[in-house]
Order: sequence, then structure tokens, then C-alpha cells
Amino acid sequence: MLRETVRALAEAKIGPHAAEVDEQGRFPQEARDALTAADLHAVHVPETYGGAGADALATVIVIEEVARVCASSSLIPAVNKLGSLPVVISGSEELKAKYLGPLAKGDAMFSYALSEPDAGSDAAGMKTKAVRDGDFWVLNGVKRWIT
Repeated sequence: MLRETVRALAEAKIGPHAAEVDEQGRFPQEARDALTAADLHAVHVPETYGGAGADALATVIVIEEVARVCASSSLIPAVNKLGSLPVVISGSEELKAKYLGPLAKGDAMFSYALSEPDAGSDAAGMKTKAVRDGDFWVLNGVKRWIT
């Protein structure tokens, strides 16, 4: 049922804009709006924080069905999951409440910075570091491409 629901939404609301999104190299706002309206933009967020609490398979089904019609748009649910996973797994309750609630509502999105000049997407080869400095974190490094 999830697959059928996402497929119908993707074909009706996302697919018609896919070529234009790619040709113009722009953010697929139509896809974000459609996914958010259907609560499919971040299905992995736990119910405690206002999300659907979907498991990994359900999340992959959403990503896969969106990717069938627009690979660019499939990054919305994919990156929301990948970017927020560290918060879901290891964040304090305060951090989870602050960021996962807005993500679940569609008021926020997540991202992540992976690629570096000498490491590409080899996470083990990255050199960027975060060092605590009092009440702040200082990030040192260079990123070349950010999703």
C-alpha cells in the first residue's frame, strides 16, 4: 500500500516537473511540497517527535518510488534520513526535540557535508574535524560538494 501511494503521488506531482528540475539545475520545490503534504518527506522520524516512525524498508520504498520519476527529488527523503540519523541515534533528548519535530512537520530539512578534495566520498579518508571550544564547536576542513 505504501509503494502504491508513493508511486501515485510521484507520478502525479513530481514526475511532471522532473525534466525541468534537471534542465534548470534547481531545487525540486514541487516535490518537497508534495512529499511534505503527504507526510512522506521524512517518514523515519520517530513518533515521539511527530514522525511516522517508519522502518528502514519503508523509508527505502519512499526513496525508490520518488527516484522512479525524478532522481533529484528522491534526495529529499534520502538526505533527510541520512542527515538526521546521527541525531536520531545519538542526540540528546533536547537536540531531538529541537530538530526532529520541525523535520517531521516539514518546517525544516536536513543536509550533510561529505565530499572533500582528497577524500571524495570516502568517509574514512576525510580530514575535517570538529573540536569543542568552550560552548562552541570549531569546524576545520574543506568540503567540495554538499547535499
